[in-house]
Amino acid sequence: MPDNTEILFLKYIICEAVPPDTGGGKEAPVKFSFKEDGKRLIVICIAAVIMAANIATFVRIGGLYPGGATGLTVLIQRAARLFFHIQIPYTPINLLLNAIPVYIGFRYIGKKFTLYSCLVIVLTGVLTDLIPQYAVTYDTLLISVFGGIISGTATSLCLLMNATTGGTDFIAIFLSEKKGVDSWNIILGINVVILSAAGLLFGWDKALYSIIFQYTSTQVLHILYQKYQRKTLFIVTDHPTEVCEAIWKLSGHGATILDGKGSYEHATRSIVYSVVSSAESKKVIRTVRETDPQAFINSIRTEQLSGRFYNKPTD
Repeated sequence: MPDNTEILFLKYIICEAVPPDTGGGKEAPVKFSFKEDGKRLIVICIAAVIMAANIATFVRIGGLYPGGATGLTVLIQRAARLFFHIQIPYTPINLLLNAIPVYIGFRYIGKKFTLYSCLVIVLTGVLTDLIPQYAVTYDTLLISVFGGIISGTATSLCLLMNATTGGTDFIAIFLSEKKGVDSWNIILGINVVILSAAGLLFGWDKALYSIIFQYTSTQVLHILYQKYQRKTLFIVTDHPTEVCEAIWKLSGHGATILDGKGSYEHATRSIVYSVVSSAESKKVIRTVRETDPQAFINSIRTEQLSGRFYNKPTD
């Protein structure tokens, strides 16, 4: 007769899922769907318009440096105008600065993802050169806060549609997928370095306001885009196998079944333990509820995760 450890081990083996086969290492061809890609195209074009309008109004009027490739482009433009009296268009500088990040995207993230991101980069650059400056307000603090909110919203729209605004976003996604960490705060640190250079060249007041802009943008991004954040689920259920199968079919994540005993009725119950992304957690909880309406579910934010965790490949 096996002991409890052996039973738990057997249950773990049965329920722990293996990530789907990706084709034996072969590169899948890029496929387009009129319905899905049409929606994707419309949303990222809207995001590009929002981003360009934000640069033409809040960023330029406030004299801010947004960070990343956009901030570095603005910094180069202003340095050329101040020291060499040359007016350089936004688009060519931005495209040049995005060359290496775009290569990283093609090589390590996904071709379709990178193609859409290139569309965002080019469209944002062209519109930024075409849209005239318009002052919504001259209050630099208001510009920093609301400009950051708009920037974070536009970036989130792109990321939700599996695209990006370019620059350090490519690097952030690369670090997240390869290292499994929420890397947006690392990128915030890199941007602080860029802004420090702007402070040395053009004065610290605008650089400090730009840090507020970038911080606000990053926090909005954390709220709206949760793919690389994790949730730990503890599910008390009488149907553990069905619950595990439901989690696997929906998210591709495995689970572990543990034996538990209630402190009140002393009844034996099963506990399903699983870790999913924050973006998937609501759908997973809803599916578990449909599978077992009597299930008790505890969702906890996961601060740090070590070990193999399945991330759906970016197309």
